[in-house]
Amino acid sequence: MSIYLPPVHTGLQILYADDALLVVDKPAGLLSVPGRGADKQDCLISRVQAEFPEALTVHRLDMGTSGIMVLARGKAMERALSILFQTRKVYKRYEAVVAGRMLHAVGEINLPLITDWPNRPRQMVSFELGKPSCTGYQVLGYDVAMDTSRVGLEPVTGRSHQLRVHLQALGHPILGDDLYASPEICAKAERLLLHATAIRFPHPLMGEEVVVSSTVPF
Repeated sequence: MSIYLPPVHTGLQILYADDALLVVDKPAGLLSVPGRGADKQDCLISRVQAEFPEALTVHRLDMGTSGIMVLARGKAMERALSILFQTRKVYKRYEAVVAGRMLHAVGEINLPLITDWPNRPRQMVSFELGKPSCTGYQVLGYDVAMDTSRVGLEPVTGRSHQLRVHLQALGHPILGDDLYASPEICAKAERLLLHATAIRFPHPLMGEEVVVSSTVPF
């Protein structure tokens, strides 16, 4: 069992804030919400609630993933934002570095996903039992020396580990992925090279579009 060593808290990276919601930049290696056990209580929401006690989560990022997270300010906004996520009114974009050269510059991955119960928290492709899952992608560049591709990702659905499993299923696991990449590919990076880089959604109170971006740190 690996030891949880969250990054040192050097202050919140707030990308957007108003009376209804916050958009913050989560560092890699930090849980979105508390885990099981006293050693896993340091997380993004606890750090945010230290400054904004009314803040509530409406979605999550994997511990290894960095980037944009939206937080509601109060119960009413939690409900309103949750509905936006559930009805797919929220556009999200990620960037990743994956192993190998991808065959197509632009494409869509449609592979149904389900929890791999004997190996939780792993997910897996299952055409019999999986839930429909769709990811659009665009190759942004190829590094010949490293034999890696930089990829922009746009999840249509929001399944657990969706981007990681979809890319692994294509034969291009994300560097630094300790669940879905081989030990050799995992070891090519000190962290999971996956970052939530942009989000766009209608403001739950005012209706106008909120657009936020975050610089990719790798």
